[in-house]
Amino acid sequence: MSTSSAPVHAVRAPRGEGIARGRPTVGRFFRSELGMVFGRRRNLALLLVLSAVPVLIGLAIKLSSSPGAGEGPQFIDRIAGNGLFLSLTAMIVVLPLFLPLAVAVVAGDAVAGEASLGTLRYLLVVPVRRGRLLLVKYAAVLAFCLVAVLLVAAAGALTGLTLFPVGPVTLLSGSTIPLAEAMARMLMVAGYVGMSMAGLAAIGLLMSTLTEVPIGAMAATLTLSIASQVLDSIPQVAAIHPWLFSHRWLAFGDLLRQPVPTHELALGIGTQVAYVALFLALAWNRLDAKDVSC
Repeated sequence: MSTSSAPVHAVRAPRGEGIARGRPTVGRFFRSELGMVFGRRRNLALLLVLSAVPVLIGLAIKLSSSPGAGEGPQFIDRIAGNGLFLSLTAMIVVLPLFLPLAVAVVAGDAVAGEASLGTLRYLLVVPVRRGRLLLVKYAAVLAFCLVAVLLVAAAGALTGLTLFPVGPVTLLSGSTIPLAEAMARMLMVAGYVGMSMAGLAAIGLLMSTLTEVPIGAMAATLTLSIASQVLDSIPQVAAIHPWLFSHRWLAFGDLLRQPVPTHELALGIGTQVAYVALFLALAWNRLDAKDVSC
């Protein structure tokens, strides 16, 4: 989203074209939205910071006199022996704050940014239903989440390959798998982490429909993410832990066992689906009632 987005949106589909050819119109919306999300320097800076995390961790361990010390994030003591664990450690490091911050920025800006610049009304003049517009915005945010996670995984794998030995991986269950299978599991971990951001992205999109100040939507989304993680760490409220969207963010550790226990992974995905359904419905209700005629 930029100051030049009004004319872009305005000419996406001439009057009546979206009615005759609905799918191409939505496709053009989605391509345009992706261009704006990945074309903003702020978002590119977020991707750069995320991809720099595994590089910094790898350099710190390589230069350390005691790389095998048993302190720090999970898997960090295994990196010196096998560089593939750098990707996993980086995932654990970015999950509490850096990745939610990136998601909050992109999702919070999705609708509020358009409204603040006055371009939202141009979007809604195009004969595409507001629900479809909301889904396009959400799909673009999810694409950003997936790209961000894949960048972290790729930067971790490349840095680990450059700085440390890489070979067959010993899983948490004690069995050893070949390098090719280990790489496939790393991709599954990245996919799960990306899906774990789906609920937060939906929350951010709802916040974005409630205000015309993007920074407010971003701050509210990030605050809810931090609040969920704080509540998840308090034993006295353990009864609500399974219902928190952040509760199973780290369940990807089950992908490093043989055989893979799927119970917690399935619950984690199910939780995200429930949050997405609820908050997208609330966002649609808010956007459908939003007056942007002036």
